[in-house]
Amino acid sequence: MKLSPTLIASVIAGVLFSSAALAQDAYLEPAVKKATEINESAATSQNKIDNITDQIGDKLTQFRTLSKEIEGLEVYNGQLQRQIASQQQEMADLNAAIDEVSVIERQITPLMLNMIEGLRQFIELDLPFLAEERANRVIDLQALMDRADIAPSEKFRRVMEAYQVEMDYGRTIEAYPGLKDLGGEERSVEFLRIGRTALIYQTRDGSQQGVWNKQTRQWEELDSSYKTQIAKGLRIAKKQLAPDLLMVPVAITD
Repeated sequence: MKLSPTLIASVIAGVLFSSAALAQDAYLEPAVKKATEINESAATSQNKIDNITDQIGDKLTQFRTLSKEIEGLEVYNGQLQRQIASQQQEMADLNAAIDEVSVIERQITPLMLNMIEGLRQFIELDLPFLAEERANRVIDLQALMDRADIAPSEKFRRVMEAYQVEMDYGRTIEAYPGLKDLGGEERSVEFLRIGRTALIYQTRDGSQQGVWNKQTRQWEELDSSYKTQIAKGLRIAKKQLAPDLLMVPVAITD
């Protein structure tokens, strides 16, 4: 079979194109491979860059957080420094106050002893009401002063409390039971104290009554004309009657 010139030319052209393509592929393959390697390396580098960027971002966030914490700590430390300075000043003031208290304590102890002795003398010279109770109060105060386990402030409070009790006696009316020697016989009586103005007694049956004379410092008997008024005064003191005017003997003092 005879081939036409055109067909032969086409075959030759195809062979030449295939040869050229193969030659081109063989030439480009290293370049493509290198480009692929470069792309892979670039991707790896980009990943590293991204990781580094993320790490930098994290570190920056941590830095900002730490910066805020440092600022807060600086403010807190400043506050603590002011508090410490204030506490040191309070300590200095307290030490000075302690020194002053020591001086005051040395001065107040003799004062309390004098006050207790003055109270004892006052009770002896006063109306003889609740004699045992009042005398025991003074004895307790004297014993209190010898105790080392009681603070001076508590001792002073107790002394002032005793003085307050004595002051209250001067503005109150009181009735209380007791025993009285009458004609050599101990009788059960009721005492009526009207402030510090009058101290009167009356037997339970109302047959005898008497009053303390401040001038002679002795008991004096009263006649029966005072019986009703004294009984009334006892009932008022016991809150069995409303307060009312009483006609009782009162010693006149200079």
